[in-house]
Amino acid sequence: MVFEHKPVMLKEVLEYLECRKNGVYIDGTLGRGGHTEAILHELDNTGRLIAIDRDITAIEEVRKKLGDRPNLILVHDVFTNIPDILERTGYTEVDGMIFDLGVSSPQFDNPERGFSYNYNAALDMRMDQEQSLTAADIVNNYSLPELTRIIREYGEEKWASRIALFIVKHRANKRIETTYDLVEIIKAAIPASARRSGGHPARRTFQALRIATNNELKLLEEMIGKVVPFLKKGGRICIISFHSLEDRIVKNKFRELARECVCPPDFPVCVCDKKAELKIINTKPITASIEEINLNPRARSAKLRVAEKR
Repeated sequence: MVFEHKPVMLKEVLEYLECRKNGVYIDGTLGRGGHTEAILHELDNTGRLIAIDRDITAIEEVRKKLGDRPNLILVHDVFTNIPDILERTGYTEVDGMIFDLGVSSPQFDNPERGFSYNYNAALDMRMDQEQSLTAADIVNNYSLPELTRIIREYGEEKWASRIALFIVKHRANKRIETTYDLVEIIKAAIPASARRSGGHPARRTFQALRIATNNELKLLEEMIGKVVPFLKKGGRICIISFHSLEDRIVKNKFRELARECVCPPDFPVCVCDKKAELKIINTKPITASIEEINLNPRARSAKLRVAEKR
């Protein structure tokens, strides 16, 4: 597989990170290494970049691509473990962090990973292939109400209850093993008239199962709360999301950490003594330029939010 990459909103990320040559930075979602490589160009030999991914394939491929560099530390782990990673690598605080929440193209484009409805493969969808839970486990074992909830909440699919019902009926006779097995069930569940618009009929359900398999939304909210205390004063956190569920979590968590007071509004004076941890840099998300979208259509849904440590 050719390991090429167009990192989303690279120009904007570098602009908002305001990299210092001797700074310490974290790329919490290494992926294909596009943001990592660009940040390394901003650093001198005294700077450091800690690049993290839960997918060991990403670590191995970027190591091959970039080679051994004294200012690059590659870590196979999940970004919620950043406090432990910093302790292991000997750092107590960093100058900036970038998190690109998009699933990398190699994962989608590799049929064996089971992320895509365009290829017939085992229904896997694990970002970390060392974890046990797969998408096949979910569709074959979760209850009807839980499947409905996952597809409706994580996929924002209006046919969620019908798709879940068709899944449960199918698995009663035969286990659902492959991506195409699931695609055919989804096509049967959604009325033909509804399948004529809105893109591939399996898109939302596959998104929902990927999120559930990898616990993406819970880990995102947990991560933000954990990593902000490790930013230096004036250090920035940049997060790129790709759908409304992620963006809502980032927006709300940034707002929560930027609030000075959480006392009830009818209190005459503040008694909570809460101090704002962040300053929000952009109240509205930054989106990719038309030029970038034309070159990289996957950037169309990307939203960048930036906050600064107070």
